[in-house]
Amino acid sequence: MLPLSLYIHIPWCIRKCPYCDFNSHKSPDILPEDEYINALIADLKTDLLAFPKKNLESIFIGGGTPSLFLASSFDKLLNEINKLLNFADNIEITLEANPGTVEQKRFSDYRALGINRLSLGIQSFDANKLKALGRIHNDDDAHCAIKTARKVGFDNLNIDLMHSLPNQTISEAINDLRTGLNHEPEHLSWYQLTLEPNTVFYKKRPTLTSEDDTILIEEEGFDLLQNHNLTRYEISAFAKEGRHSRHNLNYWLFGDYFGIGAGAHGKLTTNSFKAINRTRKHKQPRDYLNKDKSFLCGNDKIASDELIFEFMLNTTRLQQPINNNLFFERTNLKFEDLLQKLHIAQTKKLITINESYWQVTSLGRQFTNDLQEIFLPNN
Repeated sequence: MLPLSLYIHIPWCIRKCPYCDFNSHKSPDILPEDEYINALIADLKTDLLAFPKKNLESIFIGGGTPSLFLASSFDKLLNEINKLLNFADNIEITLEANPGTVEQKRFSDYRALGINRLSLGIQSFDANKLKALGRIHNDDDAHCAIKTARKVGFDNLNIDLMHSLPNQTISEAINDLRTGLNHEPEHLSWYQLTLEPNTVFYKKRPTLTSEDDTILIEEEGFDLLQNHNLTRYEISAFAKEGRHSRHNLNYWLFGDYFGIGAGAHGKLTTNSFKAINRTRKHKQPRDYLNKDKSFLCGNDKIASDELIFEFMLNTTRLQQPINNNLFFERTNLKFEDLLQKLHIAQTKKLITINESYWQVTSLGRQFTNDLQEIFLPNN
């Protein structure tokens, strides 16, 4: 039995940020909460017909801005999901939330209904940088949201922070990180702002931190994170001992997950490993909620040569040793199918390998894209 997770996508935001390439849409004046929750339940039931599963290890409610929804909506949703799937005794349930004052008022209710991990999209503690990023909260909101989360009982907290922001200096970036660390989060996602296609920033490019300064920011930042007992376990994820995101680890270790909601993606294995499929749901909320359409807009079997690449695309993001047996357990392919390319990566000093496991080296982490390209089909 592969570990199983569930991703739930809430597609609306009060305003779309100029750097964001996620499937998010400006919220209508009145959110169709009841209609959308009912659609999510029906979506999962439909997926379960094609991919019967039993035990659920984690749930991640992302967006968009999930904290626009009332706790009562999520209460109904989680209760219905639990009727369809068995929740692990220690199930991790994460909700992404913005630090806006409206959302903060709901934190207590979210915690009371069983959501036990909160992920706050802070991005920066600098008021000017927040304006440049198009965020609707200010620096006071950011600090207050963390304090509110702690006050209502969230003892597993992730903070999202970006660096190399428009016109950001090295000292400003490090001060942002240090400010976040002073709140002592259990988990911190710290990553470089990049300009993605189909975003406002891509079309109207702001002046970003130079590549040389970004390297210096990361070098100083990694040391600072380590000094605060936050270990880097993935490219941009840092956690205290035992506080890794179990949901995201399941992605990166090539476990199975349902994806429900507008634009959600899933990766699901059929019984007896007859196929491993990628599922996709309609991106536009109006299409997803259209009762004349199927929720599913794509369901593709992953070919064997693509499986090798997809497995490595995920696992090479991790710092930890990867057991050689995991490849067979997650793909049903022989380890020998992977070994030749692993040896190529080893000769380039991008990984180390022995009879039990392989692991990305510091050079491999520096050149992760080059490492992953080795495992492309036909390479």
